[in-house]
Amino acid sequence: MDNGSGPLIAIPRWKAPTWERTGYYMDSVEAAAGRCRLIEGKKLPQDADGLLLMGGVDVNPKLYDEKRGEHTQSPQNDRDEHEAGLLEDALARDVPVLAICRGFQLLNVTMGGSLLQHIDDDSHRARKDVSAWHEVIVSDKASRLAGAYEGEDKIHVNSRHHQGVTEPLLAEGLRCVASSHDSYVEAVESAAHRWTVGVQWHPERPEMRSDAGALFRAFVAACAQ
Repeated sequence: MDNGSGPLIAIPRWKAPTWERTGYYMDSVEAAAGRCRLIEGKKLPQDADGLLLMGGVDVNPKLYDEKRGEHTQSPQNDRDEHEAGLLEDALARDVPVLAICRGFQLLNVTMGGSLLQHIDDDSHRARKDVSAWHEVIVSDKASRLAGAYEGEDKIHVNSRHHQGVTEPLLAEGLRCVASSHDSYVEAVESAAHRWTVGVQWHPERPEMRSDAGALFRAFVAACAQ
């Protein structure tokens, strides 16, 4: 897990819910020539070259000053606090960050944004662990995301979330670089950091692996600089 000579990617250690697989994230990082270390401590290790935030249960709405809606999962406050603390460390040190699904949402909340607690038509949600699929339109051709995908205008992605981010809910320090056909923010980047990217889909899953390796390679390359 923490062997080899590639850049070291910190991943917060949490018991994955049944629909998540920690191993998928680690496999994706290692396929991109990175090393992984699962982190339990409150601080990002000094030798960490990057931070990867995984998917999982909903972020506590209290963090964006809302009451929990009927569709929002029971929060894991310890996880929220742990991951937000590691993220704040990474941003303060300008360590590259790749934030996926829940991580994407936590990135937005930690930087001052908010979330739509439920997408009413469930069009972005997995069914019995089978992903929904849709295209995202890459709107910023100068973005890190566009660079990773070599200027592709559209990316076909899996979708496994019931909460989302719209432009009015986006943190001031983030910019939307890709969106869905129904106007949900699907990828964000920070202009104030050298490589901070969040995506709402799940590039780590084997169903996306052939198309998503480029994103992990770009992340690991940024961590190596």
